[in-house]
Amino acid sequence: MSDFDNITTPPPPPSSPAQGDDNTLAMLVHLSGIVLWFIVPLIVWLVNKDKPEKAFLTDQSKEALNFQITLTGVYIIGTILTVILIGMLINFAAWVACIVLSILAGLAANRGEAYRYPFAIRLIK
Repeated sequence: MSDFDNITTPPPPPSSPAQGDDNTLAMLVHLSGIVLWFIVPLIVWLVNKDKPEKAFLTDQSKEALNFQITLTGVYIIGTILTVILIGMLINFAAWVACIVLSILAGLAANRGEAYRYPFAIRLIK
């Protein structure tokens, strides 16, 4: 028997619990936009923007915040256009897009994948 038979490969390093917590919090940030508008993404971004170890959470908070700002603009335009009746359709489409895209973003963030909304004006970089 040779000396090489007793060599075992080291186990992989344990996954950081902080990364799992960041994924869960990023998911909640995306989903909170459905009910609480831009408040939660703004708070999470402001609290974590200067912490390099929270880069994923900061990135996803900015993305959710930018999306909610974009939706706010769409809601304002829809409200103005309610005078000619197309505004109700615009606001309904924006509301459905908010729900669907926020759920997709939350699921991606929970898996640890950075999600980019398809139509968000990125004002906060």
